[in-house]
Amino acid sequence: MAERYGRPRSVPRMRTVAGQVFLLQLAIVVLLVAAAMVALVLQSRADSEREARNRSVAVAETFAHAPGIEAALKSPDPTAILQPRAEEARKRSGVDFIVVTNTDGIRYTHPLPDRIGKKFVGNLGPALAGGITTEKITGTIGPLVQAVVPVKASDGSVVGLVSAGITIEHVGSVVQDQFPLLFAATGAVLVVTTGGTALVTRRLRRQTHGLGPAEMTRMYEHHDAVLHAVREGVLIVSGDGRLVLANDEARRLLNLPPDVEGCPVTELGLDPLTARLLASGRTATDEVHMIGDRLLAVNQRPTDQDGGPPGSVATLRDTTELRALTGKADVARGRLKLLYDAGTEIGTTLDVARTCEELTEFAAARFADYSTVDLVEEVLRGEEPTAAGGGHDMRRVAFSGRRGDTALYPLGKLIHFVPSTRMGFGIRKGEAVLEPDLTAYTGWQEQDPKRARKLVEHGIHSMIAVPLRARGVILGVVMFWRSEKPEPFEEEDLSLAEELVARAAVSIDNARRYTREHTMAVTLQRSLLPRGVPEQSAIDVAYRYLPAQAGLGGLGGVGGDWFDIIPLPGARVALVVGDVVGHGLHAAATMGRLRTAVHNFSSLDLPPDELLWHLDELVARIDQDETADGTEGSEGVTGATCIYAIYNPVTGLCTMSRAGHLPPVVVHPDGTAVFADVPGGPPLGLGGLPFETLDLQLPEGSRLVLYTDGLIEDRDRDIDDGLALLRETLAAHADRSPDETCEAVLKELLPEHPSDDIALLIGRTRVLDPSRVADWEVPSDPSAVGEVRSAVSRKLAEWGLEEEVFTTELILSELVTNAIRYATGPIRVRLIRDRSLICEVSDHSSTSPHLRQAATMDEGGRGLFLVAQFAERWGTRYTADGKVIWTEQLLPDEEA
Repeated sequence: MAERYGRPRSVPRMRTVAGQVFLLQLAIVVLLVAAAMVALVLQSRADSEREARNRSVAVAETFAHAPGIEAALKSPDPTAILQPRAEEARKRSGVDFIVVTNTDGIRYTHPLPDRIGKKFVGNLGPALAGGITTEKITGTIGPLVQAVVPVKASDGSVVGLVSAGITIEHVGSVVQDQFPLLFAATGAVLVVTTGGTALVTRRLRRQTHGLGPAEMTRMYEHHDAVLHAVREGVLIVSGDGRLVLANDEARRLLNLPPDVEGCPVTELGLDPLTARLLASGRTATDEVHMIGDRLLAVNQRPTDQDGGPPGSVATLRDTTELRALTGKADVARGRLKLLYDAGTEIGTTLDVARTCEELTEFAAARFADYSTVDLVEEVLRGEEPTAAGGGHDMRRVAFSGRRGDTALYPLGKLIHFVPSTRMGFGIRKGEAVLEPDLTAYTGWQEQDPKRARKLVEHGIHSMIAVPLRARGVILGVVMFWRSEKPEPFEEEDLSLAEELVARAAVSIDNARRYTREHTMAVTLQRSLLPRGVPEQSAIDVAYRYLPAQAGLGGLGGVGGDWFDIIPLPGARVALVVGDVVGHGLHAAATMGRLRTAVHNFSSLDLPPDELLWHLDELVARIDQDETADGTEGSEGVTGATCIYAIYNPVTGLCTMSRAGHLPPVVVHPDGTAVFADVPGGPPLGLGGLPFETLDLQLPEGSRLVLYTDGLIEDRDRDIDDGLALLRETLAAHADRSPDETCEAVLKELLPEHPSDDIALLIGRTRVLDPSRVADWEVPSDPSAVGEVRSAVSRKLAEWGLEEEVFTTELILSELVTNAIRYATGPIRVRLIRDRSLICEVSDHSSTSPHLRQAATMDEGGRGLFLVAQFAERWGTRYTADGKVIWTEQLLPDEEA
């Protein structure tokens, strides 16, 4: 502002108000600071002298009343006794001297030894009378402040005097020591007050813009000219609702008289709504008010927001010329609102058909009277449509409208769009088609002439067809029809329809791609999970697998939970439940790899702890391979748990081991449900720690329950509460079948919206009847082979399996002979009649025989070859004290 009037702002001009105020305040500050400093010096000197008097009296009294003073004064040589004491007391007390005299004023002590024995300088009268006197005199060591105190005997008589004092030079040095602090404090005060004065002056200069009186007058004149020249009305209203200022434009717009200042705004003749707005002083932004034949936009702000006077300022802008455009602006605003709402209401799911239904429902309610969606068949199947999708037949998948009895194609109809029609050509080219007047029959009726006439008869009079295009290919076509609304579709409606369909096409294509991924993942997972319960006699088993709900756990229906029932040799069975963290294709693929690995390891007949150790090694290698791959999207097994149990129906023994999995539940025949205390190993892939096993003897009818964490974990329930609820539910339904128990458990524990997969496996144990098992101990003597054959023949005859005698004798002869020849320790033979006939030969050797092809001239090597030919299956199972070679023979159908 100062530059505008020809003076640089940086040049100080003391003729301004701000400069004069600064000089006046600075002079006052300097005078006040100087006066304060003088007062502080004088006060400090007075305080120091008072402190010297008080200290002298205190030191003199203390020394006069010290023990031994009276005796020293009466001694033959008082100086010898008192001089050292006085000097020591002087140095410790900080006074300049301590003098002891007799009643005649002759000194016994003095800091200067040559003064001892001389007359004391000072007034001794009050002290000899028993009082205390202080005075400022010039003594032998210079000007000083001293105190004289009497030394009284036990009878109260004065036997001597003690004087202590401080020289004026010492007192002055104390004051002088305080000068630096006083000067520093004075300088700091001066700097702070000068800075505050400068800040106040700067603010004043900023408020006055550094202008002098003439400049401020000229500025006011300019502002007044601008205020009355602008084409926008300005009104200033005071805090009590009276008009303070109105410029010329405001007077013209409101038809105000010349002498209107000072009148209440409610008496200006304005309409009540505008008068209330101006009188209230509230904030308003572009509020439109009708005043006379003018449409005014009013903006109002209070004037006291930044410390100004109470009131408000309002501006008035004539918007009468915009009245004709208001309708079109509302229409544009409505269309933007429609597109915004479409983005929130269309595509709420990842289902193609449902997304199409949301599009037709929204369009029929907000844009047209009827709406239909037709899609290419490949899109419905989730497949990638071809670039020529517009030339394919399309199926109607969604319809919505005010009535259902129209002549439009029904849902599910396969529609062939005639290429020669304008609509068929537009769909092929991906271009929208507008038919504003269907009653004119401009060629659109060639698609289906008979149906076209019915459409017109039902009152449908206008149509828009927009191809559904995504990523350059045609997915289908959306049609909008009007019948109830008399206005035909226009070009602006066509643009809106194209934008609406373009947004919906993205959602439909996303749903299509999700459908494809979901179908692939579900197919993969279903191919990896068991498709039924294998035939076995060890347990009565039931299972349930429930996928996570879509949207809460990734791809709904696809997860990493798995289970298995694996028949093992010796009529045994293995139960497995595992959990791979995560959802989607990667979790399903990892689950399949682990399930396959468990099948392979179980074929080696490994105990549970060794099987989990091999599985842990496999997961670690998978992690290393996928981490080392380094390609984008490659990821290892983020976490996997497993529990593996082997049940032997011959002995009723169940051996279990777990890797980071939840403990199983054992439900005894009496209904007692307990968590089996299986030692908890680390999750798969961590390595470094061994796995341990638990052996449980399960009575017949016991239930073994294996499950994954998705069954008991819930965002609204603690895991301990879930485990307790599972145990209570199993105990309450102990008398039900495994399948009924599965249903009861899911009914009690299944969350409303499962966020994780759930695998549940329940097996009710069976025990093989002892009459179906026979065993013998065989001596290590070749002659014992015949005895074994005879015993086996008798047992098979007892079981009614005479047809299997020859084959069984041949197999046992070879296995027992090999054991006698090559093995050590006791040899045992066991027959088990189950779904097949099982022969087992056990010994204490850890060497397993191998099948080989014997040469023509070899005398041996054909035994295991014969065993493999006659037996359905055979193998070796290692035990803690040796091995078991087993074979299985199929039984006749009537005996199986």
